[in-house]
Amino acid sequence: MRIPIAAGNWKLNYGPQQTAEFLQSIRSELTEVQGVVNLVFPPYISVPAAVQALNGSNIYVGVQNVSEHTQGAFTGEVSAVMAAELCSWTIIGHSERRMYHHETDEMTHSKILRALDAGLSCVVCVGEQLAQREADNSEAVVAGQIQRGLASLPAEKLKDIVIAYEPVWAIGTGRAASRDDAESMAQMIRSVFAEMYGASSAQDLRILYGGSATAANIAAFMESPEIDGALVGGASLKPEFVQISRIIAESRR
Repeated sequence: MRIPIAAGNWKLNYGPQQTAEFLQSIRSELTEVQGVVNLVFPPYISVPAAVQALNGSNIYVGVQNVSEHTQGAFTGEVSAVMAAELCSWTIIGHSERRMYHHETDEMTHSKILRALDAGLSCVVCVGEQLAQREADNSEAVVAGQIQRGLASLPAEKLKDIVIAYEPVWAIGTGRAASRDDAESMAQMIRSVFAEMYGASSAQDLRILYGGSATAANIAAFMESPEIDGALVGGASLKPEFVQISRIIAESRR
């Protein structure tokens, strides 16, 4: 059985002090939620504060990005090896990285390999823009992102891959995809992964929904057996994240 995930992507929010205060305020309740993997992804500067605040808990900390480089003259970059000294997860290929920092599928692929080599588990983001959806090109776009971004992964590392389907038009807009849309895309993602790595690996693959996921709508997404949790944006910066985690956990009991 795939253990579901409640992951909070904090983006450019909460410095070290706010991070410590917020996590201390939700730690007890979030720790009590069983049957779900709880993850938080603070900004880099706040990762040490998060690790300290959550020390001894069952809540994991990750980084929002890693470099495609291991070391060298790359000002402002942080390597997967460095990140792995503090945490165990990373987000790779988020649409905001693709859009604002011009990251390609090939860069995503390189980052995934670096992260896996360093021992990090990866939440790999895929999703289509509104124009691509309106052109009925969503599945082709997402399939291509998976095929190029996740090519030639070591078989023993497939368990460390999680895919988050985030329709770009739904991120931060308050406009979530429908449950049927998300389920259909998750089925397609699992099918593409099966073609690449076999049916067994595809069945073990956890697929999250992201894009204006909230406590009000997450139960509907979790009705789909294809969806294994959520990558949560704005709602993960509030106590609401605990409620989202509970709903995800209860959906699989």
